[in-house]
Amino acid sequence: MTYNEERNIERALRSVQWCEEIIVLDSFSTDRTITLARQYTDRIHQHAWEGFIAQRNRVRELATHEWVLFLDADEELTPASRREIECTLERNQRLYTGYRFPRMARYCGRWIRHGEWYPDRTLRLFLKVHGRSVGVEPHDKVEVDGLVANLRQPLLHYSHFDIKDHIENINNFSSISADAKHAAGLRFRYLDLWLRPPWRFLRSYVLRLGFLDGWAGYLVALMSMFEAAAKYGKLWELERAKRDGPPKPSKPAQPADAE
Repeated sequence: MTYNEERNIERALRSVQWCEEIIVLDSFSTDRTITLARQYTDRIHQHAWEGFIAQRNRVRELATHEWVLFLDADEELTPASRREIECTLERNQRLYTGYRFPRMARYCGRWIRHGEWYPDRTLRLFLKVHGRSVGVEPHDKVEVDGLVANLRQPLLHYSHFDIKDHIENINNFSSISADAKHAAGLRFRYLDLWLRPPWRFLRSYVLRLGFLDGWAGYLVALMSMFEAAAKYGKLWELERAKRDGPPKPSKPAQPADAE
């Protein structure tokens, strides 16, 4: 799935050129995403954005082969991953209907190998007829009927270009998440806003050994805490707006009289 991914798309598509077909589902990008993608595949489709889950299921339906491999535009498969996939499918045949990758993120100049971000196992390879995307926006996940196994080689994730990009991503995703919770009827609780942000930091930095990744690990834990605070803070705003109505615009300040 793509939207304005000209900075990432070539790396992702290069890494799966060995696949029997490559499908790109674009949400009407305004940059060079489509031009760059055409160098790697002619299976390019465009469809208005309907959300992560709906788009993922739509691109799955476009696939014509038995096995489907989901790859985000900011991810990359290594040659070692290719060898593991081919050997695993040849050896196991239909014993498993899905496979999880450990996902390893590149952040602030280093690979994150601890904390909340690793191994971040995600099911991306599955038999088409047995799998579908489910979840709560913006966090889609693949659910399959049958057995699932873990692969060893990591899926590389170039998640954020810099801290500014990370903050913008948190702002976007926390809004989507708060909207989804509000639409589902989940209520804001003060305990969520008080306890979940520090718990996210403690879990990421201490319990899951994020401190071993140095300053990058500290920033990951800090941003995880900020993301939790933003999500539940926005849920509180949505409930307040539903109860009290939208905030009234403030009156412009009156200029002081000249002496």
